[in-house]
Amino acid sequence: MPSRRTSNTGDSSASMGPLARFWRKTHAPDYVGFVVLLAGWMLIVNLVNPFHRMFFTNDLRISYPHAEHERVTVPLNFLYALFIPLGVLISYNIVTRASTHKHEATYLAFAISIVLSSFITDVVKNAVGRPRPDLLARCQPSADTKPNVLVTIDVCTAPDGHTLQDGWRSFPSGHSSFSFAGLGFLSLFLAGQLHVFNYYTGGRDLSRALVCLVPLLGAALIAISRTEDYRHDVYDVCVGSALGMTVAYWSYRRHWPHLTSPVCEEPHPHPSAEAQPGWQRVRDEEDQDSGLVFPLGTRRS
Repeated sequence: MPSRRTSNTGDSSASMGPLARFWRKTHAPDYVGFVVLLAGWMLIVNLVNPFHRMFFTNDLRISYPHAEHERVTVPLNFLYALFIPLGVLISYNIVTRASTHKHEATYLAFAISIVLSSFITDVVKNAVGRPRPDLLARCQPSADTKPNVLVTIDVCTAPDGHTLQDGWRSFPSGHSSFSFAGLGFLSLFLAGQLHVFNYYTGGRDLSRALVCLVPLLGAALIAISRTEDYRHDVYDVCVGSALGMTVAYWSYRRHWPHLTSPVCEEPHPHPSAEAQPGWQRVRDEEDQDSGLVFPLGTRRS
């Protein structure tokens, strides 16, 4: 199959201004987007109250006790799903003497996975305003509230604050999406580095696959703990987990090839990598789609 022709690559690069060249030849757009997402997430967490969906005071689904001591608190979730995976990523790249570009692609994609998942989760949480299973314990409805009648937050006697407002942030589970965004990304990274899905280089080695499943098991246990604390039901947890894993995969694939690629252990080329004027190598994905098998290290012409 012939390679694709590129047109005036060098000329177009030379015609760009310094700012445009910097924007196109670095990861600057990702860093800017990350900062915007992080700022937006912080604003939502600190300034936005959720929609208060109406409820019945005799609804058994929201009558569970309010757990004062959570199995996985927010700081612990940051430890398990952010700092520990980040430590593993850094340690692996240092031990394997990864290139500077690989370091950057790893941590940038990981950070975007965490922040984007959290941003989407909190936007949906506040928009949906679904009551938590322990809402009545948070709300403490007045004694004269009639059963079998839809009521609003106005019947609550508990002081207005985070505990009460958070009672309407059940869907989706933030712990679940956060844990799968971080630990799920780590699982994808390890699968790529160990060639778990490449039949010829590691796909038949169960031990490698089990290593990659450990982070997913940890994320699942964090998600399950939210139902044990009656902060969420199974529906909240499943949707949150799926959201976090989807964002993790999306963020991973923006910087890394598919897991069946023969070079899945290396990220996509840096934006500054110039294509050779005239001819450009076709991507690995296209090699696979063409149905042809090329020996590792060969190039098509």
